[in-house]
Amino acid sequence: MILQNRQMRVTGLILSIIFLLICIGLSIVLGYTDTSIKTAINAFQSFDGSNEHLVIQNVRLPRALIGAVVGACLGIAGAMMQALTKNPLASPDILGVNAGAGFFIVVAIMIFSVNSLQAFTWIAFVGAALTVVAVYLLGSIGKEGLTPIKMTLAGAAIAAFFSSLTQGLLVLDETALDQVLYWLAGSVQGRKLEVLYGVLPYIAVAIIVSFILAGKINILNMGEDVARSLGQRTVAVKLTAGILIAILAGGAVAIAGPISFVGIIIPHIVRAFVGHDYRWIFPYSAVAGGILLLIADIAARYVIMPEEIPVGVMTAFIGTPFFIYLARKGAKA
Repeated sequence: MILQNRQMRVTGLILSIIFLLICIGLSIVLGYTDTSIKTAINAFQSFDGSNEHLVIQNVRLPRALIGAVVGACLGIAGAMMQALTKNPLASPDILGVNAGAGFFIVVAIMIFSVNSLQAFTWIAFVGAALTVVAVYLLGSIGKEGLTPIKMTLAGAAIAAFFSSLTQGLLVLDETALDQVLYWLAGSVQGRKLEVLYGVLPYIAVAIIVSFILAGKINILNMGEDVARSLGQRTVAVKLTAGILIAILAGGAVAIAGPISFVGIIIPHIVRAFVGHDYRWIFPYSAVAGGILLLIADIAARYVIMPEEIPVGVMTAFIGTPFFIYLARKGAKA
């Protein structure tokens, strides 16, 4: 059901934001340590140092906020990548962002003996950004310049290259494997707000610029020739979009590790409600991405309680059937 007019879309977005806030509240309350809404409120209004209050303030609140931000980044990055590559299965994986970030992390551990989570954040951020630059350069080689097909193939090649190098390095060093394995699975558990604060200014600017760029993405999707005839500098738009993808996807990977399928699932769900206008797709994808990741993270706490599984495993469990459905649908088309 597509929301036909502006009023319906605004109402839908407001309701989605309210539901996102509810999910944040549930993420703060639910888990192995038994708490309630009243306990959560008291933890902020009259902190008493109890175990429940400590868990809420130091563990669950950072986890909920990080989950919402990471989900928003992946949702927008996935939508922008699908628009840019004209590939309905595009996600941050397709540009090798996850693979590049993981490779840089492993190199930092093995060669420079880095073991700080905050250091991992910046290393992954830089690795993801450099990977996107490499994909853009490879995709621009040739007479036609940067095209969706060439960028998709370049991303797949870079992803395979970095994944192979990472696996090879980990086989050689079991210590690095122990340190990086949980990060590579993708998780918001145990992350501190300081990790989020480091990249939040860049992410916030990227989200705002994405919303501003949405109108130009609409024009670009009408076709290269049409966009040029309307006076659009298509190369500049693609380059800007690539930088935004690097910041959003790279920031998400830097904070929580590689979390798959959110960037694939969310844009398709959003387009079912708001159509193909990216001025609405981007804000809806941000909210819906946060909702999906928070729901997946809450579910991950209960599957094998008292232990938890990484949220990246849960999103893969949710996303794999959806991915197969899209692939089959595309094959029939």
